Amino acid sequence: MSHLADDGASGEPRRGFLTHILAAGIGLLVGTVPVLAGLAFFLDPLMRKKAGAAGDGFLKMPVTLEALEVNGEPQLVKIIMDKVDAWNTYLQQPVGSAYLRRTDKDKVVAFNSRCPHLGCTVDYKTAEKIYFCPCHASAFAVDGQKQNEIPPRGLDTLDVEVRNGSEIWVKFQQFRAGPSDKIPVG
Repeated sequence: MSHLADDGASGEPRRGFLTHILAAGIGLLVGTVPVLAGLAFFLDPLMRKKAGAAGDGFLKMPVTLEALEVNGEPQLVKIIMDKVDAWNTYLQQPVGSAYLRRTDKDKVVAFNSRCPHLGCTVDYKTAEKIYFCPCHASAFAVDGQKQNEIPPRGLDTLDVEVRNGSEIWVKFQQFRAGPSDKIPVG
């Protein structure tokens, strides 16, 4: 009987040990689920594609080809698009503006309205037929070329496509102000 008593006595600590191991395993499993969910939430912005990467990056302008006169005056258009930061999406936010000018039957040029010197918004002066920067009295010709030595480069051009016969689509970008090279921001 002493032999049976020993087995009973030694069996109890084993069952206790297995119970503790099983409880620790279940606790680890239950604790891992919220940790992994939190880690996935935290890393989600890093794993997502950059904002604007979907599609071809072109935005439909609220102006049609017919609204622009060939070799007429440039028209300032606000650029409205969704802005996305790491965790938030802001729908239909103003992100800049561009000048659109029709140069031929089905050709449109677009300039970012920011001056490449300090980033101020340029105005179009109808009487002088120039783009004028109020921050440093600099001027740009109607084709975007700089008129004096203050700005480091001409106005920044944007890619334009005419689609469906009359829709104007622009690939809007911001560029770094200051350098003589056209360097995209973001």
